[in-house]
Amino acid sequence: MDLTGSFSKKLIAWQRHHGRKGLPWQGTRDPYRVWLSEVMLQQTQVAAVIPYYERFLREYPTVEALAAASEDEVLQLWSGLGYYARGRNLLAAAREIASSGKFPDDSKGLCALPGIGRSTAAAIAAFAFGERAAILDGNVKRVLSRCYGIDKEKELWQQAERLLPKKDLETYTQALMDLGAMICTRSRPKCDACPVTKQCIARREKRTHELPAPRPRKALPLKRATWFVYLHQRMVLLERRPGSGLWGGLWSFPETRLFDTASQRKLPVLEQGFTHFRLRVQPVVCPLAKLPPRAESPGRRWLGVDDALRAAIPVPVGKVLRALVSGRS
Repeated sequence: MDLTGSFSKKLIAWQRHHGRKGLPWQGTRDPYRVWLSEVMLQQTQVAAVIPYYERFLREYPTVEALAAASEDEVLQLWSGLGYYARGRNLLAAAREIASSGKFPDDSKGLCALPGIGRSTAAAIAAFAFGERAAILDGNVKRVLSRCYGIDKEKELWQQAERLLPKKDLETYTQALMDLGAMICTRSRPKCDACPVTKQCIARREKRTHELPAPRPRKALPLKRATWFVYLHQRMVLLERRPGSGLWGGLWSFPETRLFDTASQRKLPVLEQGFTHFRLRVQPVVCPLAKLPPRAESPGRRWLGVDDALRAAIPVPVGKVLRALVSGRS
């Protein structure tokens, strides 16, 4: 089997006819735009990323503009996209780049930035600088694992590097991403539409469902929390979460009782799944007739409900606030 030619040529030809085109980050070699898109696309689907990418560029058209932003402003724009460490790392990296006065122009330099791993660095280097570097994100792992019957990461990296074409690298890199996202999907892959179906070991051996080997599912532990929704004349008290950990740096409701209230009422329980656990939250609305002395403190802020909805908040906090706005509480 021609490892270095047949595979890459078929993917390049397929991408030109059937691959994704016209995405807002395509057709540019601006490293800032390429970097922004690749960070947002980590573990997130294209359709979800597009509006966030466009909003970020309107607000921060250059890496210098992003570097000058506050963490709160960045996380506010990021709110709802998930994996919030990406937003914090994006800001930290922008500040490093602005401080140095130069965008790293190879995968080694890019990999040294906060939040950039080997595959992301390679993708940025390929699209922005034409570097001949191999990518291996989740979609690409699935394509190579099935086509070549490989399931070990070290061997997949070696294969990814062997398959790199000498020209049309950007088209080939995009083809790998598109093939995994559109054709070689986790379930129900469209093998009849795949350009390399005839050389696919997984299809020939009827092992498509086995490759790559699914991770064993573990029962996720359940964590519980209570949110005290202190409410005074359509103002709510929000508390900044610690910089690391769940929803790091975002604004949420206090999880400890801060003030005595004459009454309180429970809202419907909220549940959300994360990689390593499930979270079950009981919001409790606690109306206050007047603001207590020293109602604000470092890390705590009273905001009107509408202003709170525009702050850097997790999705479940937004659900509670919208319930307050609609009067369902």
